[in-house]
Amino acid sequence: MNPQINPRHLRLFLLALCSFCFASCASGPPTANPNQTGNYEGVTVNPYSPGTYAHFTASSNYPKTYSIYKNQAVLAATSPSNSKVIIDMQLQRGMLLNDGVVAMDYPVSTGKRAFPTPSGDYSILEKKRSNKRSNLYGKIYDAEGNVTNSNADSTTDSIPEGGKFVGASMPYWMRITWTGIGMHQGSVPRYPASHGCIRTYYKAVSTVFSKVGVGTPVVVR
Repeated sequence: MNPQINPRHLRLFLLALCSFCFASCASGPPTANPNQTGNYEGVTVNPYSPGTYAHFTASSNYPKTYSIYKNQAVLAATSPSNSKVIIDMQLQRGMLLNDGVVAMDYPVSTGKRAFPTPSGDYSILEKKRSNKRSNLYGKIYDAEGNVTNSNADSTTDSIPEGGKFVGASMPYWMRITWTGIGMHQGSVPRYPASHGCIRTYYKAVSTVFSKVGVGTPVVVR
């Protein structure tokens, strides 16, 4: 003979069972907050739409990446009449703007501690595509053509008899001061490394050169 089931106990059992089922169905992996970048189970969440500038700058490897951001539509419409360049020394990035909108964001390397790049508002004073060499920094060769100093300063380092000083090549030269500071193609480690100039990444420099002209504003900050 089956023992009689207490109706009150039955109701409590059914209530507990329903609560358990509801919690099991409702629970699941939490959704990423669309308003912030964070980590979920070790995976970085970028809340912005892929391809946007916000997504590019929110990436975990920005600003140290060698990647270049391009807004192709804005870049195509950029010209010396509407362009502006911003050099961010803290980020070691350059931004080519079209009427305030970022057309391209690219790596640069500014002056190291002993030769800092001066901050300020400038404009491009001169452009020279090729055959531009530094008259201060470069290499010294002996009479046989061997390099005796690969990081020479022409104002302080001596040249051996029969030797010569050859200034460092600076293609895509874009002068911003008459004291020798400008933007040009060069080695771009992800830290300040130049003698004051703004070395521009080789995959970006020709585009920057083509989109600016004499008079284009350049802000170094």
